[in-house]
Amino acid sequence: MNTSPLLTDQAVAFVTDLQRRFGPRRDELLAARRTAGPPRDFLRKAEIHATEWQVAAAPPALVDRRVEITGPTQPKMAVNALNSGAKVWLADLEDANTPHWHNVLEGQQVLHDAARHRLEFTSPEGKHYALHDGPLAVPLVRPRGWHLDEKHLPVDGRPMTGALFDFGLHFFHNAAELVERGEGPYYYLPKMESHLEARLWNDVFTHAQHALGIPHGTVRATVLIETVNAAFQMDEILFELREHASGLNAGRWDYLFSMIKNFRDAGEEFVLPDRAAVTMTTPFMKAYSDLLVTTCHRRGAFAMGGMAAFIPTRDPATNEAALAKVRADKRREATAGYDGSWVAHPGLVAICAEEFGAVLGDRPNQLDRQFPDTSVSARELLDVASAAGAVTEAGVRGNVSVSLRYLVAWLSGNGAAALDNLMEDAATVEISRSQLWQWIRHGTTTDSGVVITREHVAEVLDEEFTRLSSGLDRAGVTRLRQARDLFARVALAEDYLDFLTVPAYEEYVA
Repeated sequence: MNTSPLLTDQAVAFVTDLQRRFGPRRDELLAARRTAGPPRDFLRKAEIHATEWQVAAAPPALVDRRVEITGPTQPKMAVNALNSGAKVWLADLEDANTPHWHNVLEGQQVLHDAARHRLEFTSPEGKHYALHDGPLAVPLVRPRGWHLDEKHLPVDGRPMTGALFDFGLHFFHNAAELVERGEGPYYYLPKMESHLEARLWNDVFTHAQHALGIPHGTVRATVLIETVNAAFQMDEILFELREHASGLNAGRWDYLFSMIKNFRDAGEEFVLPDRAAVTMTTPFMKAYSDLLVTTCHRRGAFAMGGMAAFIPTRDPATNEAALAKVRADKRREATAGYDGSWVAHPGLVAICAEEFGAVLGDRPNQLDRQFPDTSVSARELLDVASAAGAVTEAGVRGNVSVSLRYLVAWLSGNGAAALDNLMEDAATVEISRSQLWQWIRHGTTTDSGVVITREHVAEVLDEEFTRLSSGLDRAGVTRLRQARDLFARVALAEDYLDFLTVPAYEEYVA
């Protein structure tokens, strides 16, 4: 097993204590997920909605978040992200990271060095990467979701919670340094499904700060509202984290993945068209987006927009068309009231900054701007039938192809893969395999008249496997076969599996 100078006796004792204190409650909350059923209405806890309250004021380092760059904690990409000119770097230990033990420990070392502004890297080709002297992006660390384990550091004979390991090791080694620099510690919290899960995070923060002598309320956390369950509890989630909350984020793939997961057996009205046709302007997605902005600004929290995943190429025509779409999407977000947004590549930072700058002017954010109080109903949030677009053969094949190629990268240790000029992470496979499962379940017919059956998708899967195998060596074919077998097991299964990454980790990584 790989070791790390960060796994000191004191650090291991700290994360072990977190697991013993909070692991049992995490297990209870995961069990509660399985019995909750699909959400149908807002929680609307009376004590929360009957009073006026706001989250803690933003620290100086997080007042301006107009551009945030996302990416894995690999040394080269970390240097490029920190140097990119973005205000924030979402340092991703979750969907953009395959949790091989080497990757987990390397990511923590990168974050340790980044916190001290001394990160550098030399590639095998001899190219040197180092932090420049200008302003650096402020790291916001995204630990793994509550559902994932870390088997390489068992506690009392059981795997520890991946989220507690990721947060705990980072906090133990870097909290005091980041406080001294005025740069944290700050976090992004993924895959939340209830305000009780937010309460657990708040209790973890409170204990960790007290244990290490960090002033209470120093931690700031932004929650990704990437499940439909969380969309119905935005106010409650912010309330639970209010002394540590910084904002909420609206994404797309994970949210659609959650919609399919929750309503997979709820009828034809919940069957989605090709995922590319479902944008943030689709009525039920716009309702979710507008509700997030309204909720955040009413509570003094930042509303953060979604990902621009395009990777600039050497083809001018491709770049021109794609960058125009990026620009239009960032303009839409800024105009809708968002305080900032995500990009996946340094080449998109300037576009995002320009579009938000055109709306913000001299202001660092839009918290002081008065927007109409958007009233969004539960019916509007669940109006999946409003999604225009068709189910196509290209959509079926595209879901299969991108998933196979991404899983090859993931199994090889690369959780952020450049595919078809887009930066893809685990969310791409989750939505892709979920769409195929849903179409099979409902016997959906494509716009060309083909009924999507298990046999039809299996045939497409075999065809794509053969096509992608061409030119690969034996090791490459073996990895592709592993990807195919894993994908087939979840996309073609009779019963829906909540997370593909769980068996992938159990069988191929841990």
